[in-house]
Amino acid sequence: MSKVVAEIVVVPFTGGPGGLSRYVASVENTLRSFDLQVMLTPMGTILEGELDEVLQALRAAHEIPFSMGAMRVATSIRIDDRRDRELTISGKIRSVEEKM
Repeated sequence: MSKVVAEIVVVPFTGGPGGLSRYVASVENTLRSFDLQVMLTPMGTILEGELDEVLQALRAAHEIPFSMGAMRVATSIRIDDRRDRELTISGKIRSVEEKM
């Protein structure tokens, strides 16, 4: 099975003041518990791994804010699944940087 690269953004709606970093930290810890490459960015998280493992991690990450008391969560997911050659986070970045 080939690897995929995915991006996830989990946004809990808490209804109160304060930041979301405690939710983000919990989501990150959950994602890192899977057998994946994980890259935190300022606006989301990038994952690299086998599709089944990525999908399990995405589901678990979506559930984290609910387990912390959030009543509503909006999760955005993008998956890049390329079957004609290997796909990696670093390869995608390198491909763009070589053209700059």
